[in-house]
Amino acid sequence: MAIVTGAGGGLGRSHALLLARHGARVVVNDLGAGGAAVAREINENGGEAYSAEGSVTDVAFVQQMVDTALATWERVDILVNNAGILRDKSFAKMSLDDFRLVVEVHLMGAAHCSKAVWETMRTQGYGRIVMTTSSSGLYGNFGQANYAAAKMGLVGLMQTLALEGVKHGIRVNCVAPTAATRMMEDILPEEQLALLRPELVSPAVLALVSEAAPTRAIVCAGAGGFELANVSLTQGIHLAGATLSAENLLAQWAQVADRNGEFIPEQGFDQSRHELRKAGYVPTEATGA
Repeated sequence: MAIVTGAGGGLGRSHALLLARHGARVVVNDLGAGGAAVAREINENGGEAYSAEGSVTDVAFVQQMVDTALATWERVDILVNNAGILRDKSFAKMSLDDFRLVVEVHLMGAAHCSKAVWETMRTQGYGRIVMTTSSSGLYGNFGQANYAAAKMGLVGLMQTLALEGVKHGIRVNCVAPTAATRMMEDILPEEQLALLRPELVSPAVLALVSEAAPTRAIVCAGAGGFELANVSLTQGIHLAGATLSAENLLAQWAQVADRNGEFIPEQGFDQSRHELRKAGYVPTEATGA
């Protein structure tokens, strides 16, 4: 059983339809009537779905949506956090209200939904959660400070929930889509939008909610292409004593930035372990650090 937020059109609609075609019963969430149309389309094609109209920023609504799903189908196996909005402007011209609203919808909305299903997934020993991040968050994009901050926040949320969920059979991942949706209409030219159909992204979501899904992956997807993004750490340098200065750090910047031997930390503490080892600290069995 799956919940897909922001599923009245675009990517969410495509995700919901594909999940339904593969046998999932789907709660189609959206702010407007689009969710009802998608649920009707699923039912008319032999699937099972119903719509839940409301905002992921409303904690009470989100909890009611999950409670209704449990009362109807007894389980929640999949959550696809897809709901989102844009309020693009350069940071100099952006109001804090627009900054806050975008973070509230993308990041807090995903947190609300994930929290509402978390205990159920822990209890049943199974769950799949997908966060929708973006290349804007991973790499930055002019005029999208609010959106980028929210989207990178989702990566951090995913990383930690994946660690906390692994012993309970919960796998948590991110998808970073490039797709022709309403949010992209004024950003890319028509010939590019024609190649970026939402249905070319949805197989990545299906893979990330399958029984064989990985966990802690950031899958980039668009136009039929699929890539992995990683947050890595270089080997860097160690400065001590008289060499410990900003001047020496800048003088050796090329070595700090050298990607030869870089690695992907398994958790946040791996940074401190790496730095302590370079400082000459020898870990003990008791501390492991």
